[in-house]
Amino acid sequence: MSIFRKAAVAAAFSSALWLMPHAVGAETISGAMAKAYQNNPELNAVRAGLRATDEGVPIAKSGYRPQIAATATGTATRLGTESLFRRGTPLLAEDFTTGNVSITITQQIFDGFQTLNNVRAAEANVFSSRETLKANEISILLAAAQSYANIARDQRIVSIRKQNLAFLKEQLSAAKSRLDVGEGTRTDVSQAEAELAQAQAILVNAVAQLKQSEAVYVQIVGDAPSGIKQPAPASKALPKSLDQAVAMGLREHPSIAAAQYNVDSAGFRVKSAEGTMLPGVVIQGALSRSTTDRDRSSDTANGSITARLEVPLYQGGAEYGQIRQAKERLGQQRILVDSARAEVQQTIITAHAQFEAALATTVANKSQVSAANMALAGVIEERKVGQRTTLDVLDAQQSVLVAEESLVTSQRNAVVASYSLLAAMGRLTIRSQGLQVAEYRAEEHYEAVKDKWFGLRTVDGR
Repeated sequence: MSIFRKAAVAAAFSSALWLMPHAVGAETISGAMAKAYQNNPELNAVRAGLRATDEGVPIAKSGYRPQIAATATGTATRLGTESLFRRGTPLLAEDFTTGNVSITITQQIFDGFQTLNNVRAAEANVFSSRETLKANEISILLAAAQSYANIARDQRIVSIRKQNLAFLKEQLSAAKSRLDVGEGTRTDVSQAEAELAQAQAILVNAVAQLKQSEAVYVQIVGDAPSGIKQPAPASKALPKSLDQAVAMGLREHPSIAAAQYNVDSAGFRVKSAEGTMLPGVVIQGALSRSTTDRDRSSDTANGSITARLEVPLYQGGAEYGQIRQAKERLGQQRILVDSARAEVQQTIITAHAQFEAALATTVANKSQVSAANMALAGVIEERKVGQRTTLDVLDAQQSVLVAEESLVTSQRNAVVASYSLLAAMGRLTIRSQGLQVAEYRAEEHYEAVKDKWFGLRTVDGR
């Protein structure tokens, strides 16, 4: 096979990689995202944090419930007297024991609506944490897609550089052959050797970069990469225009919803702080029984019910500071809603621009690869008739290498930008992408614990 034909075949093979279907049993980008959704430790830690936040609701509801305490005491007593008339008369002692058991039930009837607002604030925190979990899920899915695309890019770059190395070896061999027959020069051989050495170095760097990308993949996905193929840009749930993307993002992104729930929680905290200045009503019931073995004494039993009205007049000024503090935090959360909206909008616009640029760059790079390969083939033919030098061929091959790697990079950028756009809109979810993985349902744990009165074990039995 001639050098011209080998170069053409290599170019065709490199370009065809973008269009090759996934091999049977190979990992897909959707499969990688599904594994990350299920296995990623960072995401599982956020889920555990949400379950802890769920417990804030039954903790807040404890203010509605009675407080019951039981006490038991036992006392041993010795009473002794000494005769006032006769020194040395033995002591007259009496030993006896007494015991007391009691149970007290305290029920808060009214606390200035503090418990009511604390419960509502805890519920708002749960809803905010759920939205934060969704944002983390989106972030992990995007990281998985990006790590998959990075491996596909690095694998193709390694392949391209190996082909480049093989081509340069042929050029070095051809230069030596021409030198042997007197048609070439020692300079041609040296130039080919220099290019070959450089190609070996950049191939080593490409292999190192591939290993780094694989390590990141394992960290995010939780499994070693296998059968990675060049993915296509995302197509599901993509917007038709930038305006539509911004509108969807402002309406659906979980970070905005989380900020809005934080406003609700802060508002309830203000009302709870104001409740400390309102009267409180407490009812307390007590039962007790005392027993003794002392002569001429009997056991006793008592019961009582007490109603107590507490009217706070002045508590050192702490209550006023707490109310002002809660109002400032409410104002802070309102500002953060505007900040979240602005950030989402900026991220969407940036991702949309990057996606469009990557698609346009990919089209241009494909044309560049085709033109560079045609130029290389022409230079090789011209060298055969003495119109070009070995240096011209090496320069043309370098142009092919740069064009092919630029194409690979732009294709990777198009994939990442497409998923980044979905993530910026808040639509990169297992549902929108049809991922084959069980969805984590945060509400199941919440429903299981929100009304619990007692119990040490978690829902999963720990």
